[in-house]
Amino acid sequence: QVQLIESGGGLVQAGASLRLSCVGSGRTFTNSPMGWFRQAPGKERDFVAGISTRGGSTSYADSVKGRFTISRDNAKNTVYLQMNSLKPEDTAVYYCVVSRERIMIPRSPSMVGSWGQGTQVTVSS
Repeated sequence: QVQLIESGGGLVQAGASLRLSCVGSGRTFTNSPMGWFRQAPGKERDFVAGISTRGGSTSYADSVKGRFTISRDNAKNTVYLQMNSLKPEDTAVYYCVVSRERIMIPRSPSMVGSWGQGTQVTVSS
């Protein structure tokens, strides 16, 4: 089973940028679509962004389109989430995930094979 370790979260002001990183272990990482989810207090865990195995296809939640960019470096077993123009409503714990399937970008929790431990992102107004 792949292990995922996120980093890069923190406390920033609205309008700032952050880049989250997720380092994975195991062969499954380079053979699977990856993604990011987030969970705000009292809310469900929601899809943020996803990327195909080789990075040729990406998908985003409407709320982050044009502001967030997902990318991956398979040589480094790492997936990134560049977050620009952050808003207070982006405040959440962000989770790196690997898909259960070899083809489908994980857009719902049921499609996730493994979760990272999460990293907190807090955006102040």
